[in-house]
Amino acid sequence: MNKTIVSLLLALGLVGAAQAAGDPAAGQAKAVVCGACHGVDGNSALANFPKLAGQGERYLLKQMQDIKSGARPVVEMTGMLEPLSEQDMADVAAYFASQKISVGAADPALVERGQALFRGGKLAEGMPACTGCHAPDGAGIATAGYPHLGGQHAGYVAKQLTAFREGERSNDGDAMIMRDIAGKLSNKDIEALSSYIQGLH
Repeated sequence: MNKTIVSLLLALGLVGAAQAAGDPAAGQAKAVVCGACHGVDGNSALANFPKLAGQGERYLLKQMQDIKSGARPVVEMTGMLEPLSEQDMADVAAYFASQKISVGAADPALVERGQALFRGGKLAEGMPACTGCHAPDGAGIATAGYPHLGGQHAGYVAKQLTAFREGERSNDGDAMIMRDIAGKLSNKDIEALSSYIQGLH
């Protein structure tokens, strides 16, 4: 079983490396319109818009493809990706991936609970630690397409975890990994975990 999982992760990593064909320099010019909501360098000022800076190319490209195709409905992104080709989206992904994410701060009152969930999961309920896919520092695994979480706005993380839990977001693949994990989180868990992630670096 463990060998199968390791093989799958390695295969995902190899596929991810083969797909990284974006040009950051070209992407900077193509990403100008994105800056209005996500910040010129991908560090959005408002929590309802995710930080894209430092995010893995593979993850960013998949999200853009899913949003453009309708597999991931995002009202704020309606029509924004229509003019972009696959190469354009790859270039934009490469540009934001090359930027450095700014880190926020966690609520001190929520750190203990958030850290326990991020690093230890809820094993009694079958929920693994977040570190398995998102790394101990929240950097994610770019080659496998697992997103960088550390430094992301708490409000945005909470919104996405809730959307996965409620089935409003379902583009986590047929394995339903995030829907399954989020389904084991209470509102207080989500609040603590999201706050911890915001200050994680």
